[in-house]
Amino acid sequence: MEPKVLKNYIDGEWIESQSDELLNVRNPATNEVIAQVPMSTTDEVDEAVQAACVAYQDWRETTPFARARYMFRLKNFMEERFEELSQIIVQEHGKIIDEARGEVRRGIENIEVAAGVPSLMLGYNMEDVSQGIDEDCVYQPAGVFCCVAPFNFPNMVPLWFLPYAVACGNTYIVKPSEQCPMSQNMLFEILDEIDFPPGVVNLVNGDKRAVDALLEHPDMVGVSFVGSTPVGKYLYAKAAQHGKRAQVQAGAKNCLVVMPDSVLNQTIPSIMTSSFGTSGQRCLSGSLVVAVGEVYEPLKEKILEAASQIKVGYGLDETVQMGPVVSKKSLDRILGYIEKGLEEGATLSLDGRGVTVENYPDGNFLGPTIFSDVTPEMTIAQDEIFGPVLGIIPVDSFDEAMDVIHRSPFGNAASLFTTSGKWAREFKYRVQVGNIGINIGIAAPIASFPFSGMKDSFFGDLHGQGRDAIQFFTERKVVISRWF
Repeated sequence: MEPKVLKNYIDGEWIESQSDELLNVRNPATNEVIAQVPMSTTDEVDEAVQAACVAYQDWRETTPFARARYMFRLKNFMEERFEELSQIIVQEHGKIIDEARGEVRRGIENIEVAAGVPSLMLGYNMEDVSQGIDEDCVYQPAGVFCCVAPFNFPNMVPLWFLPYAVACGNTYIVKPSEQCPMSQNMLFEILDEIDFPPGVVNLVNGDKRAVDALLEHPDMVGVSFVGSTPVGKYLYAKAAQHGKRAQVQAGAKNCLVVMPDSVLNQTIPSIMTSSFGTSGQRCLSGSLVVAVGEVYEPLKEKILEAASQIKVGYGLDETVQMGPVVSKKSLDRILGYIEKGLEEGATLSLDGRGVTVENYPDGNFLGPTIFSDVTPEMTIAQDEIFGPVLGIIPVDSFDEAMDVIHRSPFGNAASLFTTSGKWAREFKYRVQVGNIGINIGIAAPIASFPFSGMKDSFFGDLHGQGRDAIQFFTERKVVISRWF
């Protein structure tokens, strides 16, 4: 069968793109083409924005309670298609099925939080701010917003934004990842089934051209982005140039600091999940273990033992613990970093290159790869590799571990493993990252908390999820009144 050519979803209808430029979507485990995605034209982007503009006024006048009911319906429909959504994520991205299920669940949790919009949008007031004068702050929707989505969580990340935006009374456009667009396509099938008014939610496939068209459009109010720091910096600058509000969640180089008093048997599973879950292709992945003092040698030994036992394969196999990376291009880039680590003098203690998976000779597979004796100035300790490559850095003290973290331009996440409340408090107080784990390998905020970030890991003022999302998608209108 010919691979399905994906369509755009504009003004409540599925529309074939007029673009003759198609990008193949490949299953990372087989490298078979499983779909084709069009690189939409600027006219098609404009059509989506215009549809969202026309829908906006009626939608903003819809009561918050009525808007919230769409969230309940969306949750229920996603629950019904939960396994189908999970499987399509495995096929387009490569992560294992349990990780895909976790992704869908996290997306649903954001819908559940957004369903509370009748409470979350409450304003505030004060009587008698002066004699006979009252003052109110009212939260109101702002207009048309868009999301530029990443490949690594193709179903979940747009749900950090879209439910909050539309529940607040805005209209919305999603530009899915061109590498992994299929699960977002399925999400919009669900959105179509629950019968949103035409133009409230829209999907436009494409690449940089479509993103630029969204950011340059005079009717676009703001953009939400998750992706690499170089792209994030470009997008943030362009959004500012065109007067758009932006929340840009970017790259990472996350450290897992292990103290001598940590409980290693409980710490090791957290490190494995953090470093090799989703094949290291997540912005919360632990890519550096910082071993403090005498814990270095026993920690290294246990890490190598555990990582060498991870089963690599096709993610739909329930026994597999790590899948392929998303593309041949990504694989080649990661292999280049491994070579760079060797050139700079790190010790390759576990080499994941050349791993073979029975029945899948063409997959983008790389086994867990571990460098020991890494120093902070090495390229593999500074750059975001975004693959299953872990570096271990020995340091003498807690202060040296903090220095390793703070020498990085990134500030997305960091974790500390310890049994000491003193060190835990010191870490929380001093560390310059947005998401902090204490004996937690993946410091992932739940949906009612913001997904934070600092330094080159975030550009903007308000993050995704929770109350930050409500504020990002609303204007605060202050009313000062006196009656005679």
